[in-house]
Amino acid sequence: MQPSYADVKAAADRLAGYIRPLAIAPACSRSIPGVGVGTEISLALEYLQHTGSFKARGAANFTLAHRDLGLLPRAGITIASGGNAGVACAWAARRIDTHATVFLPDTAPPVKVARLRRLGAQVLSGGESYADAAADCERYAAATGALRSHAYDDPYIAAGAGTLVDEILSRVGGLDTILVSVGGGGLFTGVAVAAAHHGIRVVAVEPENCRAFHAAREAGHPVDVPVDSIAADALGARRITPMALTAAAAAEVHSLLVTDEHISRARQFLWDDRRMAVEHAAATAYAALHFGVYQSRPNERLAVILCGANTDPSDLA
Repeated sequence: MQPSYADVKAAADRLAGYIRPLAIAPACSRSIPGVGVGTEISLALEYLQHTGSFKARGAANFTLAHRDLGLLPRAGITIASGGNAGVACAWAARRIDTHATVFLPDTAPPVKVARLRRLGAQVLSGGESYADAAADCERYAAATGALRSHAYDDPYIAAGAGTLVDEILSRVGGLDTILVSVGGGGLFTGVAVAAAHHGIRVVAVEPENCRAFHAAREAGHPVDVPVDSIAADALGARRITPMALTAAAAAEVHSLLVTDEHISRARQFLWDDRRMAVEHAAATAYAALHFGVYQSRPNERLAVILCGANTDPSDLA
């Protein structure tokens, strides 16, 4: 099932009172090389969202929708995640007094594991990669009857994430372009669906070595790719969701790749210049702008989504 803009609007109604309103911070274009004359840049501070990432929107929309339909089993909800989606699932489950079982790959950052346990989730090891964790999660759901959620490949998850766009537009008039980091494609799908409705360009940014979306667009269909990046804990999907390709076909979309060095330096700049402690995935979209991989147009109005903050800030000197 492909989410529509009507699904995004329904998600916004469902999420009222459950999520934090989006904060926007203007960014000075003069400090960013390669930015066109008169460009106006807004940073969408979604890393301030509940659970520290945009994932709270999709998780709450998924959980509330299934509750309202009477489809929440006694066994609760289960999900495989690199960290952020699991944290959001556990938070959303706790909000409606059910429980979550989260399968993580062994590479999941300790800060995310600790957060899950504080939220009361059952945390289980899911092997070396996200794909391994997803397979274990499928087996668990089949054995227990738990409701299987997904980190990104679900219309409720994508529609919830897409509510970001109307919130950005309510604060930034005349927006031309949105830059967004892409992993499995849930956030991208929701953003692209809502952006297409409003005639806004979407720039999808991935690490060079986590290029599931870029490779799928080249091939014309989802393909498996190697995963090896400093941002792989959040953007390390081996294969993009088909929803993302369908959404991309209906919107004006540009696909860009950035290096791990640029991601790391962009993250450091956001801390040094703005005291924004974000994770590497959140810095990925900003890196494309900061290092001129995305060349803005004169007088362009653009927004960069800073999507998550579940990171260990001790390396931000």
